[in-house]
Amino acid sequence: MGVVAAIGVLLPFPFYYWLWTFPKTWVELCGRGRDPSKVMAQVSHFLKLLQFISLFSVSSLSWPPPFYFWPLFIFGQFLNFRVYQLLGESGTYYGVRFGKNIPWVTEFPFGYIKDPQYVGSVASLLACLSWVPFQYILLWVLGYVFMIWVESNEDPATRAMPLS
Repeated sequence: MGVVAAIGVLLPFPFYYWLWTFPKTWVELCGRGRDPSKVMAQVSHFLKLLQFISLFSVSSLSWPPPFYFWPLFIFGQFLNFRVYQLLGESGTYYGVRFGKNIPWVTEFPFGYIKDPQYVGSVASLLACLSWVPFQYILLWVLGYVFMIWVESNEDPATRAMPLS
């Protein structure tokens, strides 16, 4: 199950890379009348479900969780929900790459934490270290580090134009 679980953990990252690097193809694939951010969110939720199933397949759950679980998990999820609250679906799911005008946000956690959604996700993953073997957490974190690097090299000239 190890290789299958590893593939499941890494599954979303080629998709994110493709959308970030070639947003025009995604907008065209979605077609007129379909919001590319909304479709990305739907596909991403399915891929996230596969990631969780993959982790669960190699996990050994026990109760109660270790002392560090709750602070890391609550902080991580707070960051994730706050980012989504401030950016909305289009801001969270590459709307700017799909030609949408996403306002610049400076409220917490933006301006205080670099890449707050990724930091929140990593914190939530680290909270689960007592249940999930380290190598799977590491793979997932490396996927996030890769996407931080990819997203830090945004070329506005490659943004898609919305289909009208």
